Amino acid sequence: MNAIYLRRQQQIKQQLKAQEIDNLLVFGFENIRYLSGFSGNAAYLLVTPQNNYLITDYRYFERAKDESYQCEVICRDRDTQTLGECIKQLLPAGVTGFDAAYVTVPVWQEIRSQLQHVQVSPVLGLIEAQRAIKDEWETNCIKKAAAIADIALADMLNQVSVGVTEKELATELDYKMKKLGSDGVSFETILLFAKRSALPHGKPSDAKLNHQDLLLVDFGAVVNGYRSDMTRTYVFGEPTTVQQQMFDTVLSAQQAALAKVKAGVDCKYLNHCSDEVLFSAGYQDYAGKGLGHGVGLFLHEVPFINSKTDYTLRAGNVITIEPGVYLPHLGGVRIEDDILVTETGFEYLTNAPKSFILPC
Repeated sequence: MNAIYLRRQQQIKQQLKAQEIDNLLVFGFENIRYLSGFSGNAAYLLVTPQNNYLITDYRYFERAKDESYQCEVICRDRDTQTLGECIKQLLPAGVTGFDAAYVTVPVWQEIRSQLQHVQVSPVLGLIEAQRAIKDEWETNCIKKAAAIADIALADMLNQVSVGVTEKELATELDYKMKKLGSDGVSFETILLFAKRSALPHGKPSDAKLNHQDLLLVDFGAVVNGYRSDMTRTYVFGEPTTVQQQMFDTVLSAQQAALAKVKAGVDCKYLNHCSDEVLFSAGYQDYAGKGLGHGVGLFLHEVPFINSKTDYTLRAGNVITIEPGVYLPHLGGVRIEDDILVTETGFEYLTNAPKSFILPC
């Protein structure tokens, strides 16, 4: 693991040098974890040409020493030393960048008051761009998370019956993932019946399942901080003509996009391939906005796959492909998979079957 974190830190320092930035203050917890290995919060990372300082306090000091790589861990006494004073003592000369998207105004104002004679520069997206290309260890973590989710879903589907509630199934799914070794849930599980399945990010309720209801489940597991994200949609019993058409169209839209996935393909084009199928079936007013996103330490991270994002896929991207159709007062269908982009195509990381009908 030492070599993995050393390589990441060296790559960031090369990027900083190219932008004529000498030091970098990192505030985002996921970015700190990516560069140091430390999985807690209440920490700050200072990257300099010669050293990496992980600043925390007595609550996390021993844990930070155990988890971090290639870092000198600093235990700050919060009662006697402000964060700005601590950084000032450690900061060498030169231009200092800061992880601007993840620091609050009050925290930055306090730090800046101690660095009045230091040239500072906001840095946006630098670490995230590096994180977009997953190494083998990261990919394996997402694979393990996806495998946990696959097994948990299969177990949960055995408990589907008339009268079961959304909350009951969602709770069982979350419990099973944790029992199988997930660090937690990738995000609050979305599990919705009938017309509520048309809520793209609805919250499980006490609604009960009935015959011919749609059942949409969007969920994920976590391994070493890396998340999976999968959606499957089912119908409980024989589908109506409209339900079957929705499912077949969404599945065709996903397959149309997947057929074009490989390194060098533009994200806008993938989005267009999916939309073309959905729109030609008459769902242009009911289709979800955006086809997918990167997934890793963040649930949603670079690259984003939509009609506006300029990004060319690269080998090592882990992305979701998740077209959806949402008809108010009737229901929604979404099918989502995590895939690893390769030079010649892609590899599925989520492998749960995409069958539609759940027998009563």
